[in-house]
Amino acid sequence: MIKLTARQEQILNLIKDAIENTGFPPTRAEIARELGFKSANAAEEHLQALARKGAIDIAPGTSRGIRLRSMGREHHYTDGNPSGKAFGGHGTQLALPHPALMQLSLPLVGRVAAGSPILAQEHIDQTYQVDPALFSAKPDYLLKVRGLSMRDAGILDGDLLAVKRADHCKNGQIIVARLGDDVTVKRYRKTGAIIELLPENPDFKTIRVDTSEDEFALEGLAVGLLRSWA
Repeated sequence: MIKLTARQEQILNLIKDAIENTGFPPTRAEIARELGFKSANAAEEHLQALARKGAIDIAPGTSRGIRLRSMGREHHYTDGNPSGKAFGGHGTQLALPHPALMQLSLPLVGRVAAGSPILAQEHIDQTYQVDPALFSAKPDYLLKVRGLSMRDAGILDGDLLAVKRADHCKNGQIIVARLGDDVTVKRYRKTGAIIELLPENPDFKTIRVDTSEDEFALEGLAVGLLRSWA
């Protein structure tokens, strides 16, 4: 058993909750804000302590590069990695795809034609073989991200978002939604009959959907992110 201080246990639980609720680990700034630290540096010190005790692994140079090691299976994430590589086991960097990780076959969805199912055959650009342990839950497909509206969540143009099909979601989760003929990736928030699709970039506006009037469909939940590289 790993012996943690009360504060370290609190931070570890916060990380677990963030992954469960949003599909992604929190940033240092989010941890600091949630726990009332004066700066993100304080959060970093606690994360480094957790890493030394073997509770987590940290990918250097990434804002969400945290891997839990204290759960039944390890979870891997990549975010904001300047090398463009996916964060893999034991602090190593793994390319996508990697021949040693060919366990899960995921279709890559490119542009989605208006009014047709997101997994229609004509939308599938190719198929990737990846390690299922890279994700917080088993995904059904990869969606190629277009644009920078989710930049501050570490989701960049050209990234491959791992998506699990779902018919419901919670406030705060990052989702794939269909609005009429458009498919978009945003953070979800619902109050009454109003759904707000929140960008993670101040250059973009919140999308407001009135479910009593507007066409809205949940296409899935974000459960991980891959950054391809040449």
